[in-house]
Amino acid sequence: MSMQNHLAELERRHRVLEKKIETEKLHPSADDLRLVELKRRKLALRDEIEKLRARHLRPLVH
Repeated sequence: MSMQNHLAELERRHRVLEKKIETEKLHPSADDLRLVELKRRKLALRDEIEKLRARHLRPLVH
């Protein structure tokens, strides 16, 4: 998988988690532990996306 494809997949998964979080928040009996876990996973994906972007955009040093 190319770096661009991998990054696109991570971004897609991040959006899916965002939608799950919003849906869970709207539920009258939202599970706080589930929300915390979803947010933790979303944050981990964001961190991975940022690391990949930084590595990809960093100029090569010779």
